Amino acid sequence: MNVSTEIPDEETTFDYSSLDLVTPDYNAGLQRFAFNFVPVLYSLVFIVGLLGNALVVLILIRYKKLRSMTDVYLLNLAISDLLFIFSLPFWAHDATHDWVFGNSMCKILAGIYHVGFYSGSFFIILLTVDRYLAIVHAVFALKARTLLYGTLSSVITWVVAVSASVTAFTFHKVQMEVESYKCILHYPFEIATPWKEVTTLSMFVLGLAVPLVIMIFCYIQILMVLIKGQNERKQKAVRLIFVIMIVYFILWTPYNIAILLQTYQVSFLCYPSDNTCRHNIELAVEVTKIIAMIHCCLNPVIYAFVGEKFRKYLSVFFQKHIAIYFSCFRPGRHHLTRSVSSYISTTE
Repeated sequence: MNVSTEIPDEETTFDYSSLDLVTPDYNAGLQRFAFNFVPVLYSLVFIVGLLGNALVVLILIRYKKLRSMTDVYLLNLAISDLLFIFSLPFWAHDATHDWVFGNSMCKILAGIYHVGFYSGSFFIILLTVDRYLAIVHAVFALKARTLLYGTLSSVITWVVAVSASVTAFTFHKVQMEVESYKCILHYPFEIATPWKEVTTLSMFVLGLAVPLVIMIFCYIQILMVLIKGQNERKQKAVRLIFVIMIVYFILWTPYNIAILLQTYQVSFLCYPSDNTCRHNIELAVEVTKIIAMIHCCLNPVIYAFVGEKFRKYLSVFFQKHIAIYFSCFRPGRHHLTRSVSSYISTTE
Protein backbone atom coordinates (compact mmCIF):
# COMPACT_ATOMS: atom_id res chain seq x y z
CA MET A 1 0.00 0.00 0.00
CA ASN A 2 1.43 3.35 -1.08
CA VAL A 3 0.89 6.60 0.74
CA SER A 4 -0.97 9.27 -1.20
CA THR A 5 0.67 12.56 -0.32
CA GLU A 6 0.76 16.05 -1.64
CA ILE A 7 3.83 18.08 -2.49
CA PRO A 8 3.81 21.06 -0.12
CA ASP A 9 3.50 24.47 -1.68
CA GLU A 10 6.50 26.72 -1.38
CA GLU A 11 4.92 28.94 1.23
CA THR A 12 3.24 26.26 3.37
CA THR A 13 4.42 23.63 5.84
CA PHE A 14 3.31 20.10 5.10
CA ASP A 15 1.23 18.38 7.78
CA TYR A 16 1.99 14.66 7.78
CA SER A 17 -1.00 14.00 10.01
CA SER A 18 -3.29 14.68 7.05
CA LEU A 19 -2.05 11.81 4.86
CA ASP A 20 -4.72 9.79 3.03
CA LEU A 21 -4.07 6.06 2.70
CA VAL A 22 -5.18 4.67 -0.64
CA THR A 23 -4.49 1.59 -2.68
CA PRO A 24 -2.81 2.46 -5.97
CA ASP A 25 -4.58 1.36 -9.11
CA TYR A 26 -1.97 0.72 -11.81
CA ASN A 27 -3.18 0.97 -15.40
CA ALA A 28 -0.35 -0.47 -17.51
CA GLY A 29 -1.92 0.42 -20.87
CA LEU A 30 -2.49 4.02 -19.84
CA GLN A 31 1.04 4.33 -18.45
CA ARG A 32 2.59 3.00 -21.68
CA PHE A 33 0.48 5.32 -23.82
CA ALA A 34 1.30 8.32 -21.63
CA PHE A 35 5.02 7.58 -21.65
CA ASN A 36 5.42 6.72 -25.36
CA PHE A 37 2.95 8.99 -27.16
CA VAL A 38 1.71 11.87 -25.00
CA PRO A 39 4.94 13.96 -24.91
CA VAL A 40 5.46 13.70 -28.68
CA LEU A 41 1.84 14.43 -29.57
CA TYR A 42 1.54 17.32 -27.09
CA SER A 43 4.78 18.80 -28.43
CA LEU A 44 3.56 18.63 -32.04
CA VAL A 45 0.24 20.23 -31.12
CA PHE A 46 2.10 22.94 -29.20
CA ILE A 47 4.45 23.83 -32.07
CA VAL A 48 1.87 23.74 -34.88
CA GLY A 49 -0.84 25.42 -32.80
CA LEU A 50 1.46 28.15 -31.53
CA LEU A 51 2.73 29.08 -34.99
CA GLY A 52 -0.70 28.87 -36.64
CA ASN A 53 -2.66 30.83 -34.07
CA ALA A 54 0.08 33.44 -33.64
CA LEU A 55 -0.11 33.99 -37.40
CA VAL A 56 -3.91 34.34 -37.17
CA VAL A 57 -3.56 36.97 -34.42
CA LEU A 58 -0.96 38.85 -36.47
CA ILE A 59 -3.08 38.90 -39.63
CA LEU A 60 -6.27 39.91 -37.83
CA ILE A 61 -4.53 42.81 -36.07
CA ARG A 62 -2.01 43.91 -38.72
CA TYR A 63 -3.96 43.41 -41.96
CA LYS A 64 -7.66 43.04 -41.20
CA LYS A 65 -7.37 45.61 -38.38
CA LEU A 66 -10.37 44.17 -36.52
CA ARG A 67 -12.94 45.96 -38.63
CA SER A 68 -15.95 43.84 -37.65
CA MET A 69 -17.50 41.87 -34.80
CA THR A 70 -16.53 38.67 -36.62
CA ASP A 71 -12.86 39.73 -36.57
CA VAL A 72 -13.08 40.37 -32.81
CA TYR A 73 -14.51 36.90 -32.18
CA LEU A 74 -11.96 35.22 -34.45
CA LEU A 75 -9.17 37.04 -32.60
CA ASN A 76 -10.51 35.89 -29.24
CA LEU A 77 -10.90 32.33 -30.53
CA ALA A 78 -7.22 32.35 -31.56
CA ILE A 79 -6.24 33.74 -28.13
CA SER A 80 -8.34 31.01 -26.53
CA ASP A 81 -6.46 28.37 -28.52
CA LEU A 82 -3.14 29.94 -27.52
CA LEU A 83 -4.14 29.79 -23.85
CA PHE A 84 -5.02 26.14 -24.27
CA ILE A 85 -1.71 25.49 -26.04
CA PHE A 86 0.36 27.32 -23.42
CA SER A 87 -0.12 24.57 -20.82
CA LEU A 88 0.76 21.65 -23.12
CA PRO A 89 4.57 21.56 -22.54
CA PHE A 90 3.93 21.23 -18.81
CA TRP A 91 1.49 18.34 -19.31
CA ALA A 92 3.94 16.70 -21.72
CA HIS A 93 6.62 16.79 -19.02
CA ASP A 94 4.12 15.56 -16.44
CA ALA A 95 3.29 12.49 -18.56
CA THR A 96 6.77 11.00 -18.19
CA HIS A 97 8.22 12.67 -15.08
CA ASP A 98 7.24 13.86 -11.63
CA TRP A 99 5.42 17.18 -11.48
CA VAL A 100 8.22 19.55 -10.48
CA PHE A 101 6.52 22.92 -10.95
CA GLY A 102 4.84 23.18 -7.53
CA ASN A 103 1.26 23.33 -6.33
CA SER A 104 0.62 26.92 -7.41
CA MET A 105 1.62 26.25 -11.03
CA CYS A 106 -0.46 23.06 -10.97
CA LYS A 107 -3.59 25.06 -10.10
CA ILE A 108 -2.80 27.92 -12.50
CA LEU A 109 -2.04 25.70 -15.50
CA ALA A 110 -5.05 23.45 -14.89
CA GLY A 111 -7.22 26.56 -14.68
CA ILE A 112 -5.75 28.02 -17.88
CA TYR A 113 -6.37 24.71 -19.66
CA HIS A 114 -10.06 24.78 -18.68
CA VAL A 115 -10.46 28.49 -19.45
CA GLY A 116 -9.12 27.76 -22.93
CA PHE A 117 -11.60 24.91 -23.35
CA TYR A 118 -14.66 26.87 -22.22
CA SER A 119 -13.76 30.12 -23.99
CA GLY A 120 -13.12 28.26 -27.26
CA SER A 121 -16.60 26.75 -27.08
CA PHE A 122 -18.20 30.08 -26.19
CA PHE A 123 -16.52 32.04 -28.99
CA ILE A 124 -17.62 29.47 -31.56
CA ILE A 125 -21.17 30.05 -30.26
CA LEU A 126 -20.71 33.81 -30.66
CA LEU A 127 -19.39 33.39 -34.19
CA THR A 128 -22.45 31.30 -35.06
CA VAL A 129 -24.84 33.86 -33.54
CA ASP A 130 -22.96 36.61 -35.38
CA ARG A 131 -23.58 34.83 -38.71
CA TYR A 132 -27.21 34.23 -37.71
CA LEU A 133 -27.79 37.94 -37.03
CA ALA A 134 -26.00 39.04 -40.20
CA ILE A 135 -28.11 36.82 -42.47
CA VAL A 136 -31.44 36.19 -40.73
CA HIS A 137 -31.84 39.61 -39.07
CA ALA A 138 -29.81 41.79 -41.41
CA VAL A 139 -31.50 45.10 -40.51
CA PHE A 140 -31.13 44.59 -36.76
CA ALA A 141 -27.54 43.39 -37.31
CA LEU A 142 -26.54 46.82 -38.64
CA LYS A 143 -26.98 48.19 -35.13
CA ALA A 144 -26.00 45.11 -33.12
CA ARG A 145 -22.88 43.91 -34.95
CA THR A 146 -20.50 46.68 -33.90
CA LEU A 147 -16.97 46.59 -32.56
CA LEU A 148 -18.20 47.94 -29.22
CA TYR A 149 -20.74 45.15 -28.73
CA GLY A 150 -18.23 42.61 -29.98
CA THR A 151 -15.68 43.78 -27.41
CA LEU A 152 -18.21 43.88 -24.55
CA SER A 153 -19.57 40.41 -25.34
CA SER A 154 -15.99 39.09 -25.53
CA VAL A 155 -15.16 40.47 -22.08
CA ILE A 156 -18.33 38.88 -20.65
CA THR A 157 -17.43 35.60 -22.34
CA TRP A 158 -13.99 35.53 -20.72
CA VAL A 159 -15.54 36.24 -17.30
CA VAL A 160 -17.97 33.33 -17.76
CA ALA A 161 -15.15 31.03 -18.95
CA VAL A 162 -13.03 31.86 -15.89
CA SER A 163 -16.03 31.36 -13.61
CA ALA A 164 -16.72 27.94 -15.15
CA SER A 165 -13.08 26.98 -14.47
CA VAL A 166 -13.09 27.80 -10.75
CA THR A 167 -13.21 24.12 -9.75
CA ALA A 168 -10.08 23.44 -11.82
CA PHE A 169 -8.24 26.32 -10.12
CA THR A 170 -9.46 25.19 -6.70
CA PHE A 171 -9.20 21.40 -6.65
CA HIS A 172 -6.15 20.60 -8.78
CA LYS A 173 -3.20 19.70 -6.62
CA VAL A 174 0.03 17.68 -6.67
CA GLN A 175 -0.52 14.14 -5.41
CA MET A 176 1.39 10.89 -5.30
CA GLU A 177 -0.17 8.68 -7.98
CA VAL A 178 1.19 5.11 -8.08
CA GLU A 179 4.94 5.90 -7.99
CA SER A 180 5.23 9.54 -9.04
CA TYR A 181 3.87 12.97 -8.20
CA LYS A 182 1.23 14.24 -10.63
CA CYS A 183 -0.89 17.36 -11.00
CA ILE A 184 -4.41 15.92 -10.78
CA LEU A 185 -7.95 16.88 -9.88
CA HIS A 186 -8.46 15.90 -6.24
CA TYR A 187 -11.66 16.64 -4.32
CA PRO A 188 -11.99 16.32 -0.54
CA PHE A 189 -13.37 12.87 0.27
CA GLU A 190 -16.71 14.06 1.63
CA ILE A 191 -17.61 15.98 -1.56
CA ALA A 192 -15.69 13.94 -4.15
CA THR A 193 -18.61 12.25 -5.92
CA PRO A 194 -21.01 15.22 -6.26
CA TRP A 195 -18.26 17.64 -7.31
CA LYS A 196 -16.85 15.21 -9.86
CA GLU A 197 -20.32 14.82 -11.35
CA VAL A 198 -20.92 18.58 -11.36
CA THR A 199 -17.58 19.23 -13.11
CA THR A 200 -18.22 16.55 -15.74
CA LEU A 201 -21.76 17.71 -16.43
CA SER A 202 -20.70 21.36 -16.68
CA MET A 203 -18.06 20.43 -19.27
CA PHE A 204 -20.60 18.39 -21.22
CA VAL A 205 -23.39 20.97 -21.01
CA LEU A 206 -21.34 24.15 -21.55
CA GLY A 207 -18.77 22.65 -23.91
CA LEU A 208 -21.01 20.47 -26.07
CA ALA A 209 -24.77 20.35 -25.41
CA VAL A 210 -25.57 24.08 -25.24
CA PRO A 211 -23.33 25.00 -28.21
CA LEU A 212 -24.89 22.18 -30.23
CA VAL A 213 -28.46 23.32 -29.54
CA ILE A 214 -27.68 26.97 -30.34
CA MET A 215 -25.77 26.11 -33.51
CA ILE A 216 -28.44 23.75 -34.83
CA PHE A 217 -31.09 26.43 -34.33
CA CYS A 218 -28.97 29.18 -35.93
CA TYR A 219 -27.92 27.15 -38.95
CA ILE A 220 -31.44 25.89 -39.65
CA GLN A 221 -32.56 29.53 -39.79
CA ILE A 222 -29.54 30.52 -41.88
CA LEU A 223 -30.09 27.69 -44.39
CA MET A 224 -33.75 28.64 -44.81
CA VAL A 225 -32.74 32.20 -45.72
CA LEU A 226 -29.93 31.09 -48.04
CA ILE A 227 -32.17 28.59 -49.86
CA LYS A 228 -34.72 31.31 -50.53
CA GLY A 229 -32.21 33.95 -51.53
CA GLN A 230 -29.49 31.95 -53.35
CA ASN A 231 -27.00 34.63 -52.34
CA GLU A 232 -23.50 33.34 -53.12
CA ARG A 233 -21.79 36.07 -51.12
CA LYS A 234 -23.75 35.15 -47.98
CA GLN A 235 -23.04 31.47 -48.55
CA LYS A 236 -19.31 32.17 -48.55
CA ALA A 237 -19.68 34.18 -45.34
CA VAL A 238 -21.35 31.22 -43.60
CA ARG A 239 -19.00 28.54 -44.91
CA LEU A 240 -16.01 29.42 -42.72
CA ILE A 241 -17.95 29.51 -39.45
CA PHE A 242 -19.84 26.34 -40.37
CA VAL A 243 -16.62 24.38 -40.99
CA ILE A 244 -15.13 25.67 -37.70
CA MET A 245 -18.26 24.47 -35.88
CA ILE A 246 -18.31 21.02 -37.51
CA VAL A 247 -14.62 20.39 -36.82
CA TYR A 248 -15.08 21.47 -33.20
CA PHE A 249 -17.86 18.94 -32.61
CA ILE A 250 -16.14 16.11 -34.47
CA LEU A 251 -13.01 16.46 -32.34
CA TRP A 252 -14.51 17.31 -28.93
CA THR A 253 -17.54 14.98 -28.84
CA PRO A 254 -15.56 11.72 -28.28
CA TYR A 255 -13.70 13.24 -25.32
CA ASN A 256 -16.90 14.55 -23.69
CA ILE A 257 -18.54 11.14 -24.07
CA ALA A 258 -15.47 9.38 -22.64
CA ILE A 259 -15.48 11.71 -19.62
CA LEU A 260 -19.17 10.99 -19.05
CA LEU A 261 -18.52 7.25 -19.19
CA GLN A 262 -15.61 7.58 -16.78
CA THR A 263 -17.72 9.54 -14.29
CA TYR A 264 -20.74 7.24 -14.44
CA GLN A 265 -19.00 3.96 -15.34
CA VAL A 266 -20.41 2.07 -12.33
CA SER A 267 -23.96 3.09 -13.25
CA PHE A 268 -23.80 2.55 -17.01
CA LEU A 269 -20.92 0.35 -18.05
CA CYS A 270 -18.58 -1.26 -15.51
CA TYR A 271 -19.09 -3.31 -12.40
CA PRO A 272 -17.29 -1.87 -9.33
CA SER A 273 -14.80 -4.77 -9.38
CA ASP A 274 -14.19 -4.71 -13.16
CA ASN A 275 -10.74 -3.13 -13.35
CA THR A 276 -10.27 -4.00 -17.04
CA CYS A 277 -13.38 -2.05 -18.03
CA ARG A 278 -12.31 0.93 -15.93
CA HIS A 279 -8.78 0.88 -17.33
CA ASN A 280 -10.11 0.80 -20.90
CA ILE A 281 -12.23 3.87 -20.21
CA GLU A 282 -9.25 5.69 -18.69
CA LEU A 283 -7.21 4.93 -21.81
CA ALA A 284 -10.12 6.11 -24.01
CA VAL A 285 -10.23 9.40 -22.08
CA GLU A 286 -6.52 9.99 -22.69
CA VAL A 287 -6.71 9.10 -26.40
CA THR A 288 -9.80 11.23 -27.07
CA LYS A 289 -8.27 14.12 -25.12
CA ILE A 290 -5.37 14.23 -27.58
CA ILE A 291 -7.81 14.06 -30.51
CA ALA A 292 -9.67 17.01 -29.01
CA MET A 293 -6.45 18.99 -28.53
CA ILE A 294 -5.73 18.77 -32.25
CA HIS A 295 -8.64 21.20 -32.66
CA CYS A 296 -6.52 24.16 -31.53
CA CYS A 297 -4.16 23.50 -34.48
CA LEU A 298 -6.88 23.22 -37.10
CA ASN A 299 -8.59 26.61 -36.96
CA PRO A 300 -5.69 28.36 -38.76
CA VAL A 301 -5.76 25.57 -41.39
CA ILE A 302 -9.51 26.07 -41.82
CA TYR A 303 -9.01 29.81 -42.30
CA ALA A 304 -6.35 29.12 -44.94
CA PHE A 305 -8.45 26.67 -46.97
CA VAL A 306 -11.97 28.08 -46.48
CA GLY A 307 -11.53 31.79 -45.74
CA GLU A 308 -10.81 33.68 -48.97
CA LYS A 309 -9.90 36.94 -47.24
CA PHE A 310 -7.58 35.14 -44.86
CA ARG A 311 -5.79 33.49 -47.80
CA LYS A 312 -5.40 36.90 -49.40
CA TYR A 313 -3.87 38.45 -46.28
CA LEU A 314 -1.69 35.39 -45.74
CA SER A 315 -0.38 35.78 -49.29
CA VAL A 316 0.31 39.45 -48.62
CA PHE A 317 2.16 38.61 -45.41
CA PHE A 318 4.49 36.08 -47.03
CA GLN A 319 5.08 38.17 -50.17
CA LYS A 320 6.00 41.16 -48.03
CA HIS A 321 8.52 39.24 -45.94
CA ILE A 322 9.95 37.37 -48.93
CA ALA A 323 10.39 40.71 -50.66
CA ILE A 324 12.16 42.16 -47.63
CA TYR A 325 14.42 39.09 -47.46
CA PHE A 326 15.42 39.22 -51.13
CA SER A 327 15.82 43.00 -51.08
CA CYS A 328 18.89 42.47 -48.91
CA PHE A 329 20.63 40.51 -51.71
CA ARG A 330 19.24 41.77 -55.03
CA PRO A 331 19.81 44.94 -57.05
CA GLY A 332 16.72 47.00 -57.54
CA ARG A 333 15.51 46.05 -54.10
CA HIS A 334 13.73 49.37 -53.56
CA HIS A 335 11.57 48.75 -56.62
CA LEU A 336 10.63 45.26 -55.37
CA THR A 337 9.73 46.50 -51.90
CA ARG A 338 7.63 49.37 -53.35
CA SER A 339 5.74 46.90 -55.56
CA VAL A 340 4.76 44.72 -52.62
CA SER A 341 3.88 47.76 -50.52
CA SER A 342 1.55 49.04 -53.21
CA TYR A 343 -0.07 45.58 -53.44
CA ILE A 344 -0.60 45.56 -49.66
CA SER A 345 -2.26 48.98 -49.75
CA THR A 346 -4.68 47.89 -52.48
CA THR A 347 -5.68 44.69 -50.65
CA GLU A 348 -6.26 46.43 -47.33
